[in-house]
Amino acid sequence: MTQAHHAQAGTALDSAGTVRLPDPRLVDYQDFFENGGIALHTVDANGTIVHANRVELALLGYEPEDYIGRQICEFHADPATIGDILTRLQRGERLHKYPARLRARDGSIKHVEITSSARFENGKFVHTRCFTVDVSDLRRAQDEARNKDDLFRQILEALPAAIYTIDAAGKINYYNRAAVELAGRTPEIGKDEWCVTFRLFTPDGEPLPHNQCPMAAALRENRSVRGVEALAQRPDGTLVPFLPFPTPLRNENGELIGAVNMLGDISERKEAEANQRVLLDELNHRVKNNMQMLHGLLSAAERETVSGEARAVLADAGQRVAAMAAAQKLLYGEDSHKSFVIGEFLHSVCESARQAFGKEIAVNIEDEDGRLSNDVAMPLALILNELMTNAAKHGTNGRGTGKIEVSLRRVGGEIVLRVEDDGPGFDPGDITRRSSGLGLVHGLARQLGGAFAVERGTGARCLVRFPNASSR
Repeated sequence: MTQAHHAQAGTALDSAGTVRLPDPRLVDYQDFFENGGIALHTVDANGTIVHANRVELALLGYEPEDYIGRQICEFHADPATIGDILTRLQRGERLHKYPARLRARDGSIKHVEITSSARFENGKFVHTRCFTVDVSDLRRAQDEARNKDDLFRQILEALPAAIYTIDAAGKINYYNRAAVELAGRTPEIGKDEWCVTFRLFTPDGEPLPHNQCPMAAALRENRSVRGVEALAQRPDGTLVPFLPFPTPLRNENGELIGAVNMLGDISERKEAEANQRVLLDELNHRVKNNMQMLHGLLSAAERETVSGEARAVLADAGQRVAAMAAAQKLLYGEDSHKSFVIGEFLHSVCESARQAFGKEIAVNIEDEDGRLSNDVAMPLALILNELMTNAAKHGTNGRGTGKIEVSLRRVGGEIVLRVEDDGPGFDPGDITRRSSGLGLVHGLARQLGGAFAVERGTGARCLVRFPNASSR
């Protein structure tokens, strides 16, 4: 048996070649070295492996004769690493979890961490004491996580949407290429706060401080923020409308650690909306002009006819077209593409109706703030015109003068139109006697999902009720 084999077995040879048994007091230490759960080995000053326990041999798959007595550098995959380890140990340094790669017998590479110190006698290096921990599985998991992170970053970089993240203090710690393109600037990691943009504004053009932007609100309130538009100003002054999607980020314990934001550039959508608005304005301008032309033609026909019955029919038709034109004029202004102002609507339609029956009849209008959907404008204008015309014709009771009160209000979940005169009143069941226009009111009220009713009082109080679902 060689000297190395005797060392591995815990025995030694004296100068005469006789086997010398170990001191019994060292048996416990030898057992710890040999059978402990951590890979252990020692290396002498020449870099030769002097001892190695079973765990170390099993880790690399070697038999004692293939490992002990050989140079330690033979088993390191990186010569510079083992060279640095031996140099530092010979200087008396202690190594703690020094990363290294060892070559196993089957050719595989083991990632290990080495904790080691050297033994010196009379200032002379004797040997090392090395603990080796296999971290291959951990390293593999770290590599996989790193690869996933790299892949995720590649995906974020490839996305056309601007994406960035902030930490719990609001400092930007990541942004992709699209974020730079949208902002027109390169953010400073760890310095810029809340948003990658140069300046922010509300859709109305009011300055929006970065610490009040949707991203700041998401982090401050620990919730996602949706549906809030904003304007980003680039350093060159260009304004970019965008829609942010800030979302809080939390760790495995549910603690808030930051937030991620995606900025959707809606410039093309805004441009399309503007073009659509121009086309819609042009269309409705032509519709309004056509209504006015039709009203003029009906008025001319009324003046030229010699039939009293035809004149009355043409007058009613002309007045109805005039009421629709008055409503149309209000529907598609700058802020009226979806809804109209209640007060402006009432005054415009009432003024159109009053021109037909003269100024001797006073019209008092009661309205309230608010808007209604454009969908109800035309039927409501025709209803109002018919009720006012009916009140002017019959509510004066031959006096030629009188008063009409008009109101349009929200009552609970309904919209209520009221037209009331100070005349003698009439039987609500005798609709056909009064005017065929009241039959039209009935039909239009049903179109709105509502109903028409007449109440008796000092005069006639006509009410049209319909659901408030179409209001804004």
